Amino acid sequence: MKYRQTCSIEVAAAKASIGRTTAYRIENDPRLPSQKMQPRGRRRPDPLEHIFDAEVVPLLEAAPGIRAVAIYDEIRRRHPDLPEGVRRTLERRIRSWRAVHGEEQEVIFRQTHEPGRLGLSDFTDLSSLGVTIAGQLLDHILYHFRLVWSGFEHGHVILGGESFVALAEGLQNALWSLGGAPHDHRSDSLSAAFRNLDADAKADLTQRYEELCAHYRMTPTRNNKGIAHENGSIESSHGHLKSAIRDALLMRGSRDFDDLVAYRGFIDEIVGRHNARYLTRIKAERAHLQELPERRTTDFEEVVVTVTRSGGFTLRQVFYTVPSRLIGHRLRVRIYDDRLELFIGGTHLLNLPRARAGGTGKRVQVVNYHHVIHSLRKKPMALLHLTYRDKLFPRQEYRRTFDRLLEQLSDKQACKAMVELLALAHDRGCERELAEQLAEVLDAGELPDTADLRRRFSPATVEMPAVSVHLAPLSGYEALIGTAYAGEGA
Repeated sequence: MKYRQTCSIEVAAAKASIGRTTAYRIENDPRLPSQKMQPRGRRRPDPLEHIFDAEVVPLLEAAPGIRAVAIYDEIRRRHPDLPEGVRRTLERRIRSWRAVHGEEQEVIFRQTHEPGRLGLSDFTDLSSLGVTIAGQLLDHILYHFRLVWSGFEHGHVILGGESFVALAEGLQNALWSLGGAPHDHRSDSLSAAFRNLDADAKADLTQRYEELCAHYRMTPTRNNKGIAHENGSIESSHGHLKSAIRDALLMRGSRDFDDLVAYRGFIDEIVGRHNARYLTRIKAERAHLQELPERRTTDFEEVVVTVTRSGGFTLRQVFYTVPSRLIGHRLRVRIYDDRLELFIGGTHLLNLPRARAGGTGKRVQVVNYHHVIHSLRKKPMALLHLTYRDKLFPRQEYRRTFDRLLEQLSDKQACKAMVELLALAHDRGCERELAEQLAEVLDAGELPDTADLRRRFSPATVEMPAVSVHLAPLSGYEALIGTAYAGEGA
């Protein structure tokens, strides 16, 4: 059309590299092909023509949040002759109506983050992964920390719930692994950190969480309750981390680990790979972090318990055995997520694995047969109806052995033989080896011979070698003394 202003149709068409016929058609009708097309009318009758405005719109106006599928079910109930295929048509029309007449929706405001400013904490459930420890299913969650600007992440396996102990231990592990602390720390409405009072409550922080943040000079914040996207920088990261763990388990070929330490090392390796990809940004953000204090702060709870005549103490509906020499003593117990540390005065005694009482009402015991075997030797029949008998056996083979002994021997003989086997494992330190021998005997359909096993695991006797000592004659010393005197006289 520009060339046509100064040239003829043929010349303008040649300069524009189009055909002469096309040039004449454009000259006669300059509209675009899309402008010439007539809107396509309906090819079939509209099934909602007399229903949408009369019945659907009033429902949408009366209940703006109602789902389209609920409206579909109601319209089908009122008009059974409507075909099932009308659902998609109805959903599209409702969506279009809401775009014009619907309520205003919440807007997400993207934020600009500064390095060293914000760190996020949250927990996520990993029980669906099916991880087992020594064949036992591990019911656990993961504490997850993330720096928003650089993407630094840290994960810590938690055996209990979202407690303050779990939060304090995981957060401090993350900060000391990072080498600094952000200026602000944000979480959702964790009961371990916030009392979750009404919206007008001013002091909503728990004292312990407030002191934890003050120790690292961090300002505690949280997102609005029920609005997860405000914590989206870590919520979305949960899914990526879970997928990475799931893929690593598939490539590993097994979901079973020897112990909890091995599983935690597995998680640390996966998180470490992620941090390696963002190493440049992490190094840049470290320069903006606050310095760490000289030492960590408390990441445990402390209670005082008394050891009873039963050889243990009960803590939060769980019975723990301890060495009997502690009966009657009051112990200070530091409660961590996965262990208990026992102190008498300022002296550390021992650590015990932590257990948790379930909601079934059944008793839970943490029993170490080394603590009570000396008393069982004196009273072996106590084993028969012992409340924590099943927890006393250190391995499955010992439990199977006792069941076999009860089947083929009297109660007194079975208890005596079983106590002797436990005493042998205690005295000789051969718990695993003895369990293997018991498994072979049981598989052969026989009963263990305690005397033969005691000989087999007794220490090897070694004869003392005969040593002959030849004493030098005393005359030799007199000769030396005489030589010394002669030298002085000279």
